[in-house]
Amino acid sequence: MVFGELPDLPYLPELPGRGVGADMTGRTASLLVELPVEVQPSGWRFTDRPGRDVHRARDHLSRDLDALEEIAHDYEGPLKIQACGPWTLAATIELRYGDKTLADPGAVRDLAASLAEGLAGHVAAVRARVPGATVLLQLDEPGLPGVLAGSVPTASGFGRLNAVEPPVAVERLRTVLPEDVFTLVHCCAPDVPFDVLRTAGFQGVSLDLGLLRRRDEDRVGEAIEAGTAFFLGVVPGTDAPQRDIGVVARPAVELWNRLGFDPAKLAGQVVLTPACGLAGASVPYARAALARCREAARVLGEDPEVRDDREGRDPGRGRR
Repeated sequence: MVFGELPDLPYLPELPGRGVGADMTGRTASLLVELPVEVQPSGWRFTDRPGRDVHRARDHLSRDLDALEEIAHDYEGPLKIQACGPWTLAATIELRYGDKTLADPGAVRDLAASLAEGLAGHVAAVRARVPGATVLLQLDEPGLPGVLAGSVPTASGFGRLNAVEPPVAVERLRTVLPEDVFTLVHCCAPDVPFDVLRTAGFQGVSLDLGLLRRRDEDRVGEAIEAGTAFFLGVVPGTDAPQRDIGVVARPAVELWNRLGFDPAKLAGQVVLTPACGLAGASVPYARAALARCREAARVLGEDPEVRDDREGRDPGRGRR
């Protein structure tokens, strides 16, 4: 379905509904090198040796890669894969004694180093199975704003873990980024830390456009001027009425116009996506949502006057 609906930018799907090990945390934890995990009643936790939980996660990923190779062995072009970022992992996985990894800076450092090695191996495995693919690596960091704000609860739930300073956050993010891969970060939260992400070296940012606040738009503009690509979530991730493609594309077009950038460059720097994954959507809706993203993307590439006629309004005029 993904390769049929998104022939120009397909991705390796995650299917968390399959159970333990198919979730975002478990899937990425299975990539960690020499840091085995297991599931406890409170969630994922580091352990002394690999058990059935991590083996199940690795089996899910192996089957997914087999399916990818079968479907896309002769594909040529960009191919997106995704994994959980180090700070969201640190805020989610518990240490052996029960507290969050985030509570121990040394453990966070070890986690980032292990993840870096695991991601490099994962990228190599995808390239070996789809030799014609140009791999894009997306790190999912929904927990990063909470890590920076000091709002992540302790394991007991009665306190909050100390906030992480931005330079430390940048250093750990840099640790996991492969040098030869286009990297982007997905953060479906209102407080996307644009400065941290830019400093860390991400080439793209994925966000829910509906959560972007006007006060943050200038920082988006600065990132666009610096060449950052934006993957803008404009289609709901759960079943909702379908909208006209012009309506789907309009928030991205209006943001671009408010920032004052050349309308002709919009399609070259913006990708339209679901707001935050499709794990909670029905299969028919998921297919329709992907198709809507593809169709609406064509609107971004239209001549500005044609695009404005489609939406029934005057061309925007900006300041840049």
